[in-house]
Amino acid sequence: MTTPTWLDLGKLSESVFMGLCHKVGCSQTVIMRREIVDFRDMMRTQVIHTREDIKMISGSTKEGFRLKESDLDVMFWPKDHYVVWDLDQAQNYDLSRKTLILCDSSDSLPGFALLELLTPTHRESVKNACIRINDRLYVSSFKYRQTTFSIVVTNSKEHGPCGSGVLFGVAEYDTAQCFVSDFWPPPASKWIDRCHTWPTPSIVDDIVRNGCHFVAIGHKLGKHADKEWRISFSLAEQKLVYSMNHCQFLTYGLLKLFLNESINNGLSDEDKLLCSYHMKTAVFWIIQRNTIPHWHPQYLLECFWVCFKLILKWVYEGVCPNFFIPENNMFLSKIHGEAQKNLFIRLYKLYEKGIVSLLRIPSIRSSVISVLKNPRQSVATNKHMLLSRVLFEINLLHELNSNKITTSDLKQCIRFLNDVEKLIILPLTQFQVLMLHRFIASILQSTVFLLHNVFTGFAQFKVYTSSVVNKQVYMYMAKTSNYMLKLAAKFGCISDTLHIVMFYYKTLRYKEALSVLKMTKAKLAQPYVVYVCYSNTKAAWYMFHQSLGGQSWSTKMRHAVAWDLILDNEICYINELVPEQMSGLQSENRVLLIPLYVVLHMLEVLCYRHVDPVRAQTALDNLQDLVHHDQREYIMKPKRDISWEILGICQQVTGNHQAALYSYQQSLRHKSHNIQTATLMRIQEIMTLMHGNQYYSR
Repeated sequence: MTTPTWLDLGKLSESVFMGLCHKVGCSQTVIMRREIVDFRDMMRTQVIHTREDIKMISGSTKEGFRLKESDLDVMFWPKDHYVVWDLDQAQNYDLSRKTLILCDSSDSLPGFALLELLTPTHRESVKNACIRINDRLYVSSFKYRQTTFSIVVTNSKEHGPCGSGVLFGVAEYDTAQCFVSDFWPPPASKWIDRCHTWPTPSIVDDIVRNGCHFVAIGHKLGKHADKEWRISFSLAEQKLVYSMNHCQFLTYGLLKLFLNESINNGLSDEDKLLCSYHMKTAVFWIIQRNTIPHWHPQYLLECFWVCFKLILKWVYEGVCPNFFIPENNMFLSKIHGEAQKNLFIRLYKLYEKGIVSLLRIPSIRSSVISVLKNPRQSVATNKHMLLSRVLFEINLLHELNSNKITTSDLKQCIRFLNDVEKLIILPLTQFQVLMLHRFIASILQSTVFLLHNVFTGFAQFKVYTSSVVNKQVYMYMAKTSNYMLKLAAKFGCISDTLHIVMFYYKTLRYKEALSVLKMTKAKLAQPYVVYVCYSNTKAAWYMFHQSLGGQSWSTKMRHAVAWDLILDNEICYINELVPEQMSGLQSENRVLLIPLYVVLHMLEVLCYRHVDPVRAQTALDNLQDLVHHDQREYIMKPKRDISWEILGICQQVTGNHQAALYSYQQSLRHKSHNIQTATLMRIQEIMTLMHGNQYYSR
């Protein structure tokens, strides 16, 4: 690396290391993220069996990154279909309950294979994807992808083996429909022999024991491009990333930033030939070859430069060997000819600039400039000084907020509540305990509203009964529901008290609902309360840390944490939102994300309407002022549609039809929740009412 003679590369490396800890995350933050996501996956797989498929978060989110460019990668595979590599492995399965698929890689390029269906399948998506080759039945990757890429999220676009899109206008996602194999691929058997120093034998055993997956895409240059499948090592890669020390992980992170903010900056999607997977592969090879003796903060830039030179070499040669199956050249179909030449020239220009090329990475530019301006200034890399406790708490609360698990299946809720004692005694980390508390609160809330739907015969939400419920049973249910919601509030945060308010409103107990609202508003008014995902002032976070520093996290959550409400669209909470929930479900939107203060003011309007019309108008004025004038302090852009919608609903029920019409029209300008069907229906209602009034006034 070209550096000025006066520059201390070690000091610069330490400064960049510290900058990356703030941008990517310190070791404690990354561990916390992984533990929470792993626990969420475990809960979905072992406790909440919501579908026939197993779901696993993969990619950068699973690895512990939360960069702006990182999308959400999710893999799905049927839990009763298994791929075997030879017929002897079939004896491990009950063929009356499992569908077996035989992998045939004999006529495919390395890393790819045909999948032959050995036993009958009950899944229509698999049946429809079957084709015959030489009197044998194979599952076509192209046909399978065509029928499944939008099965998770409607209107997804096909992107490689995935269905891709944007959720709520901000979160990019990739969903991949796969098959699983419990066995390690024979083409990757040499990888096991290569693992002399990294990873450790125990990690190698764990990786091999967990097998691999197959994703629905073939090699463009293969003989069976539309029929064959790619072998995926996503789970193995996640375990390898977990085994990295923090300097190795941040080197990988720096390469990702270098790729996104420098190499690919200004290029169209078609011209972006390198991807983060190539960066990760380079780090894997460098670690395993033991090319770098010291992975420490003062050597971070040397580590980065060694990896970059390897990528440069690969582009020059046109060969990027897959880490598990080196014979699989991942550049073969895209990086060759003129494209290869242009990419090499682009990379070599960056290489020639040496250390100056780091200034092209905005995320770490300040870390570089600070040392260039003051080369004698010391850089503290002690982990306790890298990231303040306050910043860690911000990351933790954001992680808990974004990993909520919901279910609308009453039987699953009851089964979970019966088994909750088994979960509590598990050896969980402190972060996983918080995640469990959040899950318990969510299940208790779902159970209450689902039970109420059953007893009241709310047919639109799947769970209803035609039997008559006597008053005694109903009163017992109401009493039990009160207890469950109050218990949920103890496990949750301030926002969870609004579920109590919604239930009281739903059961016509308006004064009790208003009493809880008054208590909630008093809690939210405290100076140490933090509103997760919004721009709290530094003073608020400081007060939070100082006022509750010695308290348990459960206490902090209960008294000083608030976040927006997440309502499952398959559960009726209050009747006023049913059209929006049904509209969302039509577009496969499982939830409504509603700003906390919008819900609070809405409930005030609805409750006071039955108790004190004057105060109802005051609450409506507060809601209108919030929605009209908020500058993303309490309402994020993806939640503008539902916020305008709720304002319109409150204006409509209080008789202000003209204002309601304007609010609904504003809601149509935003399309994050896909509630347009409900909005158009409400506009039609308003127009009918207004025309009727005009008619009678004549």
